[in-house]
Amino acid sequence: MANWDARFAQDDYVFGSAPAGFVARQAWRIAPGRRVLSVAEGEGRNAVFLAELGARVTGFDGSGTGLAKARRLAAERGVSLDLHHADIADWDWGAAPFDAVLGVFFQFAPPPLRAQVFAGMSHALKPGGLLLLHGYALRQVGYGTGGPGQAANLWTLDLLRETFSGFEILYQADYDADLAEGTGHRGRSGLIDFVARKPAA
Repeated sequence: MANWDARFAQDDYVFGSAPAGFVARQAWRIAPGRRVLSVAEGEGRNAVFLAELGARVTGFDGSGTGLAKARRLAAERGVSLDLHHADIADWDWGAAPFDAVLGVFFQFAPPPLRAQVFAGMSHALKPGGLLLLHGYALRQVGYGTGGPGQAANLWTLDLLRETFSGFEILYQADYDADLAEGTGHRGRSGLIDFVARKPAA
């Protein structure tokens, strides 16, 4: 993940220090004290926000530089995070069950790795646990305001509904919005939101 180390090396937070709008809007679903896994957490903006609301957050990322900034942000905000330096392809999804699993803009993953990660996220959830996904829609390639630039890496609601077909869908949206998240996400963007509950049994 040397490319992400280089990208995160600047002093400023590449995607800002405030949570993604999706996370801010959906955080009410996660009660204080719940255990949350944040996938590819980067510089810590989402994990820190959830910890401020009382969640017990575990996060991992392949960039040591990003995690150092996440630790700095957590210290500045007076919260504790359980952070791990790990590649997304190597994370142990069965290490502990979580009440919620969060994935925001991890669209560097091509389809085979994405399928592996989605399966892992499902496995990491407790029965009845919440899955929260936020990323770019296919048309984002045309907007060019963030994301990987490869349509194959982007999401559709049909893809997510099919992948998590046994889950109860609590919220889903495919929409455009103007993002102002650091220098990394700025301008008109095509977005996908997906919140679903793993079956209780």
